[in-house]
Amino acid sequence: MAVETSQSVTKAAGAERARGRGHRTAKNPGSPAPGRLRRALSTHWYAWSMVAPVVAVIGVIIGYPLARGVYLSLTDANEANVERTIGVNHIPATYKFVGLDNYTAVLTDEVFWNRLGWTLVWTVACVALSVSLGLALAVMLNRNIKGRTLYRMALVLPWAVPPFVSVFTWKLLYNERNGLFNQLLAGGGIDGISWLNDPTWAKVAVIAVNVWLGVPFMILSMLGGLQSIPGELYEAAEMDGASAWQRFRHITLPGLRPVSATVTLLSCIWTFNMFPVIYLLTRGGPGDSTEILVTYAYRLSFIVSPRDYAASAAWGVVILLLLSLFAVVYRRALKKQGDMW
Repeated sequence: MAVETSQSVTKAAGAERARGRGHRTAKNPGSPAPGRLRRALSTHWYAWSMVAPVVAVIGVIIGYPLARGVYLSLTDANEANVERTIGVNHIPATYKFVGLDNYTAVLTDEVFWNRLGWTLVWTVACVALSVSLGLALAVMLNRNIKGRTLYRMALVLPWAVPPFVSVFTWKLLYNERNGLFNQLLAGGGIDGISWLNDPTWAKVAVIAVNVWLGVPFMILSMLGGLQSIPGELYEAAEMDGASAWQRFRHITLPGLRPVSATVTLLSCIWTFNMFPVIYLLTRGGPGDSTEILVTYAYRLSFIVSPRDYAASAAWGVVILLLLSLFAVVYRRALKKQGDMW
């Protein structure tokens, strides 16, 4: 009897402890165990100490300007009412908070929608050409051909040259009088083209330069993806009688999909904000035919008089929101297909 009593008491105590644990879990579900954060900090203190300087620098370089830009976009700040010092005189800021008026002005301005239309055309054309050419050249360079290393170095060279140097070089090539392109046309008995002074040809010119700058990145990315595809798949497909196009369509393209999805997203973001090519090559001209959103925001803040800092900041925030929305939609679409993280 004593044994049975002892066992029943033990079972009752165990049940009581189980009910206590269940009660605590139900009372605060999902809460971290006490001291978990402290243990994580004490265990991974070296990693946190390495990350902290990077976080601080990013906060200073990116976080503060971003917050300042959002704040200015909600005011009427311009060159005439910001804080400034003239000689020994200090003039305090007199701009006021205006709420969402600047965003309303941007979204109801026909200029914004015209610039957005050309920016989308510019982005789609550049990304499509860069990805297509990069993929084609990567497939060629992935084969065992003589001089493959030399070809790879030559094709990647444009990526190693600073963009502004490349743009100025292309500007010389596009020169209407002494440029190499018009001299080649003249040698063939064809009249020279006003590359940078004609609206249509200027658009073609800036797209060509940006594609030339973007193809090397695509080649490197696609080459890495191609080399990660197992060769046994191609051998098995060839033994089954698959043609070259069938192997490319059913093995190469699916194998490259994770890489191509990522580089396409990055290329869209970079091209949408590609300021150097447009500004250094055409300054948005002739007229405003090649001006994209980011160059117009720059114009408002640094070129027009008086400089409209609030409107420029509003344009910048709208650009950020558009890119963020695109990135979210793009990633969700790829997640459904299982092609991205």
